[in-house]
Amino acid sequence: MSVKIPIETSARHIHVSREDFEKLFGEGAELHYTKELSQPGQYLCKERLTVQGPSGKFENMAILGPFRKETQVEVSLTDTRKLGLPGIIRQSGDTEGTPGCTLIGPGGSLEIPKGVIVAKRHIHMTPEDAWSLRVRDNDEVFVLTKSYGRALIYADVVVRVNQNFHLAMHVDTDEANAFSSDAEPYGVIVRLFDDNYNTDKWIEEVLSGIHR
Repeated sequence: MSVKIPIETSARHIHVSREDFEKLFGEGAELHYTKELSQPGQYLCKERLTVQGPSGKFENMAILGPFRKETQVEVSLTDTRKLGLPGIIRQSGDTEGTPGCTLIGPGGSLEIPKGVIVAKRHIHMTPEDAWSLRVRDNDEVFVLTKSYGRALIYADVVVRVNQNFHLAMHVDTDEANAFSSDAEPYGVIVRLFDDNYNTDKWIEEVLSGIHR
């Protein structure tokens, strides 16, 4: 048995360290809460930044609180093309080998050497949700979306388990625009194989004549 998993669109945004925030907004500056987000403890801030890449920029990009240990910019693949940066798909916090950019705030600008990522699609859930759905932290699953004429099965969706999470799947704007749905989109985990299966291996098997 599966359950409805709400699908939320995660638009481009920034997580910032306190040190970098003070360089951009001034010494002693603090984040100002605007509204709570779906994941407990996460919130939208009043402050905004400009993100500058080699060939383009985005102004007024949202900052999400609270402060993080490391500054990270999350964009879609379409956004990386405008910025002129390679699109590196990573889980949040995995920034080694990713491109950097220039952040511009009211108190100055800052070059970050890494941290611009395209977030890997993922599902937040509690340990109780994971037990019910028979998955574990860092499993990769298939999710079938509810839609009208443009349903998709999303592969390689990472399961992220924490007692403080609220059940929701996060996709970026490119992924959300790929399927049409109603005002409250959702999906279900579907099991196409008996185990946690890698889609690259599946493609290789199909091309070599192996059909599961």
